[in-house]
Amino acid sequence: MAPRRYSHSSDRDAESGYASGSSTASLPELYFSRPHLKFLNQQLSKLEPQDILKWCITSLPRLYQTTAFGLTGLAINDMLSKLDGPIKPDIDLIFLDTLHHFKETLELVDRVKRRYPHLVVHVYKPQGCDTVDDFNNKHGEKLWESNEELYDYIAKVEPGQRAYAELQVAAVITGRRKSQGGKRGEMDIIEVDDTGMVKINPLANWTFGQVEEYIKEHDVPTNVLLDRGYRSVGDWHSTQPVTEGEDERAGRWKGRSKTECGIHNKKSRYAMFLQEQEQKRQDELSRALQDGLSIEAA
Repeated sequence: MAPRRYSHSSDRDAESGYASGSSTASLPELYFSRPHLKFLNQQLSKLEPQDILKWCITSLPRLYQTTAFGLTGLAINDMLSKLDGPIKPDIDLIFLDTLHHFKETLELVDRVKRRYPHLVVHVYKPQGCDTVDDFNNKHGEKLWESNEELYDYIAKVEPGQRAYAELQVAAVITGRRKSQGGKRGEMDIIEVDDTGMVKINPLANWTFGQVEEYIKEHDVPTNVLLDRGYRSVGDWHSTQPVTEGEDERAGRWKGRSKTECGIHNKKSRYAMFLQEQEQKRQDELSRALQDGLSIEAA
C-alpha cells in the first residue's frame, strides 16, 4: 500500500498511477492516483488509529505531525510514543506559534516536552517576529480585526509554508476529525491538498468523547483551559468557552461563519489574496508618486 514517488511526469502518467521519474533536480514528491487514494481510504478506514500511524511510518517519507496541542493532537502524539514493533517512530512536531496563543497553551507545550523527553518540537513564528510587540510594531495592533485574511496569512499560513519548505516535509499527520463539523465533516483519512502535501487524519472517524476517553485513560497532559469550558483552543482573541450542547469548535470565531484558521484552506485562496494585497500596495505607491509630482508642478 506504499505510494509511488516521482519527480516529473506527464499528466497522463500521473492520472494513471504509473508515473515515474529519475530526475534528481528536485526532491521526489509523494504521489497517489485517484483510484489508489480511494482504495487506501477504504482500507485505512477499517484500521484503528494506531495501525494507521504504523502504516504512515512505514509508507511515508519526511513525515511530521502538525499540532496546536489540542486534544486530538495530544492523543496522536501519545499513541506514537507507545507504538511497538521493529520500526520505532521518529516523528517530529511542527507548532505554529502565532504569538497570540493563550499562556496556558504555551505552558502545555512545556509540559508535553517534559512528558515525552525525546520529542522534537519545531516552533515557527510569524516572519521577523519573536514577540507580540514585534508583531504589533510590524503589522499594527489587532490586525485580526482590521484585516483578518492578512492576519491568518502572516500568523499561520506563511509560517506553515516556511516550516514545510525548510524541513522538506512530504506528509503531515493532523488532528482533524469529521465530528468537528464544517468542511471537516467531509474529510478522508488520507488527503492530498492543492499543493501536493499529503495529510493524514488518523482520528478522522473518532468523536470528541472517544478522544477524551483516550486522554483520561492514558493520563495525557492537557490544556487547563478545558476545565474552564473551552473545548477547542486557538488564539486568545478568537476562542471562547462553549456551553452544554454546543459543537466542539463553536467557541472558535463564535457567531461567525468562519470554521478554519487558514492552515487547511486551499493555497489558491491565499494566492489570490496576496495578488490583491500587492495590487493595493502598487496602487498606493502610484498615488503617492502622482501626489509628489503634482506638488512639484505646483
